[in-house]
Amino acid sequence: MTRVQKKGARNKYAFSDEYKILYRETDGVVSYFGKYDVGKITLGMVRDYLVFLDKRGDKPLAPSTKAKQCMMIRKVLMLALEDGVVDIIPPMPKQRTVDKPRVSFRDAEYRKLLETARKCADRGDKVRGVEVTREHYNLIVFAVHSFLRPTETELFGIRFCDIETKDDPKHLLMTLTGKTGYRTSASLEAAVDIFEKQREIHAGSADTDYVFMPQYDNRTTAVNTYRRIFNHFLDEAKLKTDKDGNARSPYSLRHYALQTRLRKSEGKVNIYWLAENAGTSVEQLERFYLKRMEPTGERVRNIQSFGDH
Repeated sequence: MTRVQKKGARNKYAFSDEYKILYRETDGVVSYFGKYDVGKITLGMVRDYLVFLDKRGDKPLAPSTKAKQCMMIRKVLMLALEDGVVDIIPPMPKQRTVDKPRVSFRDAEYRKLLETARKCADRGDKVRGVEVTREHYNLIVFAVHSFLRPTETELFGIRFCDIETKDDPKHLLMTLTGKTGYRTSASLEAAVDIFEKQREIHAGSADTDYVFMPQYDNRTTAVNTYRRIFNHFLDEAKLKTDKDGNARSPYSLRHYALQTRLRKSEGKVNIYWLAENAGTSVEQLERFYLKRMEPTGERVRNIQSFGDH
């Protein structure tokens, strides 16, 4: 398992997922294929394994889940190939995936969310005994202007020592070890002001302290607590779902941030740099953000344009 983990998993969360896939009792990869000679594993046997997993649950596995199972089988077989135990790796079953829309906000909805978050903080709302404060409002603004994922390794993992304030133009330079591994990322200018406000809120904090909700040593608790507070904001603002009934979550802020940057740049933003800065890929931006964006004014003017006479 250690060799498989070194070959692929980027962090402890990925390691945990891979460990479960390999060693789940009764239906893990090791449990199912352990009785077979590794050199005898075929494409058909892998398909049978996926059918076996489908039958164990109330409903078939999602294509993305099946793809993860196949990826782990392939990793194990790759090690066998490197050690000379097998001469060839069988192809893995292809999974049909359906792109799900990235649930976001419209500009008016985002403004309403901010207004609601301020009101909740100013009147001291409580969510499961936790008082809502301006820090929870700051989290929303910072998330949108930093493009960070609302995870333990990014938005809730960033510390004061991971951030430098830069000029020309004014921005934050953030050092991250997130979903896609190590990267340095630049924020928009508005994030600088929020960062300074967090310094004031947590005056006297050590450089190694977390920027947001540092009172929670367990960052999973910080993420879950904020998610409940964010849901409270959505409920109060009547923004729990989009117009198609898709549920919003803290991730919707990142989706809104990327779509807004693409839209407001009027096509001038370098899509490769934006993807790299946000720790994603151009393919992801094209599949999930550009594809579902409403046409910008610049695009509409281009479509309506006439040649010079």
